[in-house]
Amino acid sequence: MPELTYASIDQTVLNTLTPPKRYYWAIVAVLFLGVLVGAACWIYQIVVGIGAGGQNNPVAWGTYLINFVFWVGIAHSGTLISAILHLFRAGWRNPIARAAETMTVFAVCIAGLFPFIHLGRVWQVMYMIPYPNQRLLWPNFLSPLMFDVIAISTYLTVSSLFWYTGLLPDLAAIRDRSEGIRKKIFTFLSMGWTGAHEQWRHYTRGYLFFAALATPLVISVHSVVSWDFALGIVPGWHTTIFAPYFVAGAIHSGLAMVLTLMIPLRKLFSYQKIITKEVLENVAKTIVFTGLIVGFAYATEFFIAWYSHNAVEIEQFRWRATGEFRWGFYFMVVCNTLIPLLFLFKKVRTTIASLFIISLIVNFGMWWERFVIIIGGVARGFSPHAWGLYTPSMIEYGIMLGSFCLFFFLFMLFAKHLPSVSMTEMKETLDHGGSHAG
Repeated sequence: MPELTYASIDQTVLNTLTPPKRYYWAIVAVLFLGVLVGAACWIYQIVVGIGAGGQNNPVAWGTYLINFVFWVGIAHSGTLISAILHLFRAGWRNPIARAAETMTVFAVCIAGLFPFIHLGRVWQVMYMIPYPNQRLLWPNFLSPLMFDVIAISTYLTVSSLFWYTGLLPDLAAIRDRSEGIRKKIFTFLSMGWTGAHEQWRHYTRGYLFFAALATPLVISVHSVVSWDFALGIVPGWHTTIFAPYFVAGAIHSGLAMVLTLMIPLRKLFSYQKIITKEVLENVAKTIVFTGLIVGFAYATEFFIAWYSHNAVEIEQFRWRATGEFRWGFYFMVVCNTLIPLLFLFKKVRTTIASLFIISLIVNFGMWWERFVIIIGGVARGFSPHAWGLYTPSMIEYGIMLGSFCLFFFLFMLFAKHLPSVSMTEMKETLDHGGSHAG
């Protein structure tokens, strides 16, 4: 990036924080309307009962569990890009690390809503809190659901601290260029940052510490989510491949969401010199790699079912490819493994439009992957008399719409009110030379 200087990086990022134009508020208003729709549907479900959803017997978990797993997966790549690539000193992660970290925080928060939504009576969550009570009720710490609570709350805490620590120097830079109430707000947020040598020394060590701490969490969180299924005896779920399979899928979907967010952000905020095509190309190459791992996992599941000679497993996977939900299976295979292979062609992975379209397709396919695993498993169990189908209700669609709108609503607010690219880390890229940034 030879044309960038410290001053031009500061100016480009600070220009994004100027008062927004009408189109920005129009987008925010539309997204907020979607959030209201989702909230209204959730309130309706609380009043009427969980029967407002399309869940039934045997499909007791519907889109709520699908969306929970989907958003946890989206949250994965933020930390992957920020922490793991930081440890490996990959310079191309610097322009997109801040937005990816923010994506992680918002996605984990939204994922955490779905267990509450699925409870129906939200206040029943008190039974998951370990506190002494006269009925001697106590959470079952051997349950993977409790693993989830602990793993995801730890992941949210560490990811939030990692995100906020990285923000501190940039918040101080905004403070020094602000006046009035804005200066007071950023003075509070920057927590006394002066840029002294000792502060930089503690900052770099602290950031490295959080990166090292967050890295095993990337692996552990979605592994724990996979155990929600793998520790059960449901056909199609009870397999040892689920942990790496879920982790690879989570990274795959998260990388696609990074492209989905970065490409419009690059255009709206004139970040072309910072988020270069080379940066987006590197994300696309990583998507090819993770897509191949995901494809290998799909094939392995079928192979193991055949190799086991277990009639129930064989029937489960035969039905997955030929049954009532087969279109979901084919969406999953085509969108997640075949279409990303188009990135092998340099023209495709260096064209902004194709990068954006394929990122949307991968997100679509990853949602269907969760549908196939979750719905397919319980809908086709051991006993044929207990087989069933599932169709989401309008209430579930409304809540799902609200979750997506809430994610993009929060991201829009963040992008306009806080630095969406790390000025500090971009300057480090210049210090280390342009060759690392591509």
